Amino acid sequence: QVQLVEPGGGLVQPGGSLRLSCAASGSIRSVYVMAWYRQAPGNQREMVATLTKGGSTDYADSVKGRFTISRDNVKNTWYLQMNSLKSEDTAVYYCNGVVLAGIINGAYWGQGTQVTVSS
Repeated sequence: QVQLVEPGGGLVQPGGSLRLSCAASGSIRSVYVMAWYRQAPGNQREMVATLTKGGSTDYADSVKGRFTISRDNVKNTWYLQMNSLKSEDTAVYYCNGVVLAGIINGAYWGQGTQVTVSS
């Protein structure tokens, strides 16, 4: 069984910074794709950033230049550094991973963490 745990989140002022983390645990052999999604009230869940095992990254246009996804392969943990935060970044943020556990590939989600950008 694979679990993704994402502490962090919270309230931050516009223009501020916040770092989210996502720790994967279980019988993990490899993490192929690490990602962050977000969902604001009334909106669909949207991709924020992805990072492949090979190091390729992709970002939503709305966060390019402000957010950075990174990883610690030893800890099976990935991060989302969010800078220059705006009110429109307010959402529940979910981490997602495509993980090989044992002999099974699967996509897993974290429980979500609230990020609120407000003065």
